[in-house]
Amino acid sequence: MTSRLNDKESVVSSEPKKRKTRVSYAKRKSLHDVVKETKEAKENTDALDKALQYEKKIYDLEQLLDIAKSFCQNLDFDNLLESIVYICMAQMHVLGAEIFVRDLITNENYVLETAKDLFDEGEKPSIPVSSSITKKLLDVQMPITFDELKLLIDDQHTLSVLNSLSPTLIVPLIQKSHLNGLLILQERIAIEDDVSYTEYELNQIMSIASLASVAINNAALIEQSSTDMMTHLKLKFYFFNVLSESIDEAFLQNQNVAVLMFDIDFFKSFNDTYGHECGDYVLVSVANIIKKNLRDTDVASRYGGEEFTILLPNTKTEDAVLVAERIRSAIDTNDFVYNGQHMHVTISCGVSVFDAETNLVNSPNEFVNQADQALYVSKSKGRNRVTLYRKPENLR
Repeated sequence: MTSRLNDKESVVSSEPKKRKTRVSYAKRKSLHDVVKETKEAKENTDALDKALQYEKKIYDLEQLLDIAKSFCQNLDFDNLLESIVYICMAQMHVLGAEIFVRDLITNENYVLETAKDLFDEGEKPSIPVSSSITKKLLDVQMPITFDELKLLIDDQHTLSVLNSLSPTLIVPLIQKSHLNGLLILQERIAIEDDVSYTEYELNQIMSIASLASVAINNAALIEQSSTDMMTHLKLKFYFFNVLSESIDEAFLQNQNVAVLMFDIDFFKSFNDTYGHECGDYVLVSVANIIKKNLRDTDVASRYGGEEFTILLPNTKTEDAVLVAERIRSAIDTNDFVYNGQHMHVTISCGVSVFDAETNLVNSPNEFVNQADQALYVSKSKGRNRVTLYRKPENLR
């Protein structure tokens, strides 16, 4: 009896142990599921992060492609630099950007060709090509902060010029081991109080800089081939190309466009009296006065010898005559001094204005010939005057 009871008790006492074992197993199984789910969730999160990263890279590559197209299509030097500045501001979230590029004439300095509103009229800020910054940027071939640059070079002039622009990042514009210029990124817009650049962003801006450098080089070649090296005005063939486009646009937009033709009076006498170097001085001085009296959208060219032409887009007759008279007066009252000799220089001018109703010209040549005819009238009437082209029966 006792034995049976003990057997029963042993059976009874064994049951809880079995249940306890089953509970532990269930807990272990539940924990395993949690670990598995956590691992799967992490894998899904990692996969999502990778997908987002790939998506951003694809988007950025598409952006670079659009930027490359934009740069390649813009061959006007000033417009290209402005485009580069605005694109870099948008891509890097900065409040401003500026560009130094090699001087197109001498190639001796990197000249600040943007930031026109930051400095008074006169000589543009520049950095010598021989500056130590050139070698340093070619060595690192990556963007560097201004604080880093101050530790790398001891060129106080260069550092002073750069410091005036409040730079946060200096980006080299490199093409085929040549430094074509410097891109300066200014104050950055803070995102979550962090204004630093990630490695990915530095690589991104360097890719944009590489595209910009190629575009600047191409535009510079066109600029040099279309510019008179003495006066720095455009050449005749370039003037006619732009004039043809301007006539078409004026016709479609129902606007006026004006052509001014100037000729320096008695120019031969300067060469004969003082020598050809004096003649060159007069040409350059007159060209500089012409440029100072024009808008950025106007185009001045050295037509040939001592003749100059000016294209004034979207300009009515009375305004074109005012511009011509302003230039004539500025030259007439200017004191030209060469080797201590004070000289009086005057110019004569002819003005022609395209109008779809009253003066619909058939070609750029016809348009320029009209201004030339008016110039001839100014010459024949005593010089140092402006004449507006009229139809032959009304020419006066």
